Amino acid sequence: MKQTIFEIEKNNPLTENVYEMTLRGDCSEITRPGQFVNICLDGFYLRRPISVCDVCGDRLTLIYKVVGKGTEKMSQMSSGSLDLLTGLGNGYDTSVSGGSPLLIGGGVGVPPLYLLAKKLLSEGKKAAVILGFNTKSEIFYEDKFRGLGCEVFVTTADGSYGIKGFVTDALAGLEYTYFYCCGPEPMLKAVYKNTTSSGQFSFEERMGCGFGACMGCSCETLTGYKRICRDGPVLKKEEIKW
Repeated sequence: MKQTIFEIEKNNPLTENVYEMTLRGDCSEITRPGQFVNICLDGFYLRRPISVCDVCGDRLTLIYKVVGKGTEKMSQMSSGSLDLLTGLGNGYDTSVSGGSPLLIGGGVGVPPLYLLAKKLLSEGKKAAVILGFNTKSEIFYEDKFRGLGCEVFVTTADGSYGIKGFVTDALAGLEYTYFYCCGPEPMLKAVYKNTTSSGQFSFEERMGCGFGACMGCSCETLTGYKRICRDGPVLKKEEIKW
């Protein structure tokens, strides 16, 4: 973990309430896809945890959804600096993926899968991606994943684009050696029940400190209690208690 000041380069809307922020600073502590940063905002007591979408040199890309006053303030920042704790969380392990991993993301669970896809492809693996959204107007990063060379499937709950239904409706007939997943818990549970291989799940949880000191984000697993911020946010399918 490292506390670093980052400079805001860009902060643009991708959809009506989802923004992409590009920052410049010391990214050396970000070593795995699936890690997150914790952002200090003036006027707010708790930092805001945001998953890492991409890292390239000293540039960090974050994608976040405006859901409260903190993220609303972030959406209004076009320049200036931010105090970040970086290198938080365990991240995804790509060494166990096999040759044809499947990435499954729902809504703002999509961003961390982008850096994961880049790493898997750099390791010579063939990655397929399922992106799930409620409706066509909420879709983002479909072209970005295609640009990497991934096979991409998009689902919308209302059928306005791609496959009608949820991410599990795109699973039928797909062959994969392993899977990685990130999204809201109902989606994670559905993926857990409908996948045929081992995999890893990234969990969203309210956090106090973000680095394991307060124990506020602890959850029970088959191997004991774990802190989502420090022992997670990524858990293996075999240790999840559902």
